[in-house]
Amino acid sequence: MTAQDEALEVWIDQDLCTGDGICAQYAPEVFELDIDGLAYVKSPEDELLQDKGATTPVPLPLLNDVRDSAKDCPGDCIHVRRISDGVEVYGPDAE
Repeated sequence: MTAQDEALEVWIDQDLCTGDGICAQYAPEVFELDIDGLAYVKSPEDELLQDKGATTPVPLPLLNDVRDSAKDCPGDCIHVRRISDGVEVYGPDAE
């Protein structure tokens, strides 16, 4: 089974966020910069999730955009993990 077949969730470590906004450019449906200049994930209902460590599901059609966000983020603060076992598949802690 590949990462493509599994349900994934994404979260942002705001302590490391540089406010660069690359994620919001790649996947505005998933990421948004708040008035504090930091990026946050959004719920499927388009609600900004500001709790520390808040996660949101990665919509399959946006998987590549979310993956590229994690890869290109200058703050290395975007974490994408499998919901089933919590293993990080993209981001700074991915194997």
